[in-house]
Amino acid sequence: MMAPIGIFDSGYGGLTILEKIRAHLPQYDYIYLGDNARAPYGTRSYEVVYHYTRQCVEHLFEMGCRLVILACNTASAKALRTIQQRDLPQLAPDRRVLGVIRPTVEAVGQVSVTRHVGILATPGTVLSASYPIEISKLHADIKVSQQACPMWVPLIENDEHQSQGADYFVEKYTQMLLRQDADIDSIVLACTHYPLLLEKIAKVVPPHIRLITQGQIVAERLADYLMRHPEIDQCCQRGGRCQYYTTESTDKFSRSARIFLQEDIVAEHVELV
Repeated sequence: MMAPIGIFDSGYGGLTILEKIRAHLPQYDYIYLGDNARAPYGTRSYEVVYHYTRQCVEHLFEMGCRLVILACNTASAKALRTIQQRDLPQLAPDRRVLGVIRPTVEAVGQVSVTRHVGILATPGTVLSASYPIEISKLHADIKVSQQACPMWVPLIENDEHQSQGADYFVEKYTQMLLRQDADIDSIVLACTHYPLLLEKIAKVVPPHIRLITQGQIVAERLADYLMRHPEIDQCCQRGGRCQYYTTESTDKFSRSARIFLQEDIVAEHVELV
């Protein structure tokens, strides 16, 4: 049975991933599910994030998706491995769930010359230590420094990311990271919201430092994955369509989605209990 590709996020940031995926792979159909009513995930425990993420993945499976992308760093950090290794073999052995951390980490090793890398992320992602752990597995020679940026997501979701107040917090957290290690030559924006602050961050960091955003990386890795797994690719529906679902108010979702997509969308409500 042909099916759309599912894109899941706890909120709105995954729309930046979806935008790049659709630009890179416009031929496929997509379903975006945002668990906005229970966001943010970053402050929640591993158990709660796993429960919510699995629930959303199962819902996308019920909607027909055979491939689901967790376009959320927190869900990728706290739930992906358990879903892949424990749940899928019993729940749906013919379906696949992929995350955003592993593709990003793979790209880091190709970019950094000094082998000193910085991570700007939400407090939850920093506390999970997912990036240092995954980077150490693939690139044992890379030193990782992390900085939590608790104010960035609220600024973006309240459409204040272009304000002077945002300038203050962008400079504050970025400089805190740079002070940790003078040899950093690459910084990962390890939250799917952060591309909206890219121009401001670029003004703060020295020009030799490479800023790594996740959308294009995930899109390219997805294309590679589908090429290497024709049995999955053959099940992906083609038509260039995209449907949006949210656990929150559909009007609120549509208004907020404009911040990320710069286009009008119509979302449908889903109830997860």
